[in-house]
Order: sequence, then C-alpha cells, then structure tokens
Amino acid sequence: MTSIFDFSARALDGHEVALKEFEGKTLLIVNTASACGFTPQYKGLEDLYRQYAPRGFAVLGFPCNQFGQQERGNSAEIAAFCDSKYAVTFPMFEKIDVNGDAAHPLYKFLKREKAGLLGASIKWNFTKFLIDKAGRVVARHPPTTRPESLTREIEALL
Repeated sequence: MTSIFDFSARALDGHEVALKEFEGKTLLIVNTASACGFTPQYKGLEDLYRQYAPRGFAVLGFPCNQFGQQERGNSAEIAAFCDSKYAVTFPMFEKIDVNGDAAHPLYKFLKREKAGLLGASIKWNFTKFLIDKAGRVVARHPPTTRPESLTREIEALL
C-alpha cells in the first residue's frame, strides 16, 4: 500500500526531501499562496506547528500558483514572504501544481485518497489534508476551514 512516505518533494532551498523523514508524525499538508484571501491562515498553521511539533506533528506547505495566480514568486521570494510576514518555521516546499497533468505525484495521491465535496480536484489554495502517523490520509478540509479548528482532530492522532 502506498503512503505519503513513498514520495519526495523539493524544499524551498532546492534540496530534495524524502517524506519518509516525517514517518511516525501526524501531518497537515496544505497548498499555500502569498496573495490569497486565505493567506492569513499561515499564522494559524504556524501556531499549530509550534504547539504540536514537540508531540510529533508537522505542517508541510506547498505553494501553488494555479488559483488566480496568487503565488507568482520564486522560491526565495516565497521564503522571504513567509518569514517576514508570518515567521513560518514549518517545512515549505517549492511551488508545485496540485491539479492537471503536471500535478505533483504527492497531490495526485492525496486527491485519490480523499476527494472533496466537488470531486477530487483541489478547488483553491489552503486545502488541507490531515495525515496519520502511518502516512494514511484521514481527512480533507476546504480552504475555509481555519487551522485552529483542527486541534481536536490533530490531538486525536498524536
């Protein structure tokens, strides 16, 4: 059986990260953007990360420019924005596609495992996938779900 730990992605600094590095942790995987109405959710995501990281939790951010061209920056610009505006310390990855033929394999897997209300496609930035310690996708939340509303679900998986 495939799990998210079978995938890898390139971090903002350009190095390849095997998601196996996160094996045994509860994860929240989010497609992000710097110029989106939901961008202030970075604060809530960072708060969750700081609160639960000591207990085996991580947020993984995947910038995406497929929705209203809301992530136009390159990796250095994305990193600078996340640091200066939201003091993001959780792992951030290079910009990817989450839909279409060029969708990152991780996102093809996530969407296959948990479709949304309107089907498998990601509808907008800040769609959230909750992953258990074994790498199974246990929940999918729309962009309107505020990160802080996920604490009960996260605690149940820790």
